[in-house]
Amino acid sequence: MKLHSGDGWTETNAPNQRPRGKRNKSAPRHLAGVLLLALILFACSPEATLESTPALLETLPTPTQTTPPTVVKTDPTATAVLAAVVKPASATTRNSGQSALGEMRNPLQFVFPTPMPAPVSAWRPPLYPIPWAPTPYDHFYFSRPIAADEVNWPLADYRYGGVFFQDVVHTGVDIPAARGTQVLAAGSGKVTWAGYGLYALTPDDDDPYGLAVAIRHDFGYDGGTLYSVYGHMDDIFVTKGQHLERGDLIGLVGDTGKVTGVHLHFEVRLGKNNFFGSRNPELWMSPPQGWGVLAGRLMSTSGALLESHAIQVRSYAGEQRWEVKSYGKGSTNSDPYYNENLVLGDLPAGDYEIWIPYAGSIYNQDIHIQPGMVSYFTFKGRNGFKVGLPQVPGTAISPPAANSP
Repeated sequence: MKLHSGDGWTETNAPNQRPRGKRNKSAPRHLAGVLLLALILFACSPEATLESTPALLETLPTPTQTTPPTVVKTDPTATAVLAAVVKPASATTRNSGQSALGEMRNPLQFVFPTPMPAPVSAWRPPLYPIPWAPTPYDHFYFSRPIAADEVNWPLADYRYGGVFFQDVVHTGVDIPAARGTQVLAAGSGKVTWAGYGLYALTPDDDDPYGLAVAIRHDFGYDGGTLYSVYGHMDDIFVTKGQHLERGDLIGLVGDTGKVTGVHLHFEVRLGKNNFFGSRNPELWMSPPQGWGVLAGRLMSTSGALLESHAIQVRSYAGEQRWEVKSYGKGSTNSDPYYNENLVLGDLPAGDYEIWIPYAGSIYNQDIHIQPGMVSYFTFKGRNGFKVGLPQVPGTAISPPAANSP
């Protein structure tokens, strides 16, 4: 008899199978049994005959309707669209008017996300020399606060601008290093806070940042003072007023303060050392050599910012995909030049495709990630994409001296 293995038909010889040329009087009963077994196997594998979807889509809710989303290609050079992963009309798909990317998992959870395997190798090239300012509008002035022999890149599900902890907007990035990992100064400067109480700048053992350090740096941006913040540490080794050089040890990674997991919270602040002066650290930390940063501004057709809007980015060099959300509503600050509300750093240079769900359709766009630079796009609802740097500079930039530490 033949059984369906999922990959094709295979021949099997049952122990009681009669030789060919002789009639098997029990064939009807055997046939019925085979049919019953096939039905049971199929019932246990409801999607055995469907192509598997990308890993980042496997957590989507159970589909309920048969109308697939429209795929709108705004770039004639793009070759891959999400239609390839939409289930066929004979299977159930998502509600009409909703996209396959539009129904993402709920981000409003008071739980520190479990670190997931990186979509690319955990290996990272060495950083560009600091300060790194390849254009008049870039400002990669900081090294990573975790050394290169440890995990030193932001947790994908907990980026700047995400909405967590009872609708509080995240004003930094979280680096999921192990407890006791050394925390290093990201730039030279003077310690302005060391201990509990950073949020209100007054001693408080219940402060949400836990054991934290803030550094006022020796260099600034557009006439404003720059600060960096290191939160939730297990121990700190510096004192207020102490001067540090880039790379100096300041403490150890921990889980003090308002957290549910071990990690380092890292912030960049401009102008004032408080919660409301934050900027996206992924636009300030030097990228790995040969890698770049994607930044974008997501808007509705009318021009309103799209808040907490999930998109996906796919590399043409392989099957790697990243999911990232635009900033939520709250205390976030865009860069004065890019005016972004979405950033995805640490991308190997090369060609990528962006997928954005909007108003029941999925829009896609090719973009090239430049090494050591920010690659920028805007999306304006049904008007689609525009790729290229902003036309009018929003600020004059004065990077630190090339020989500064």
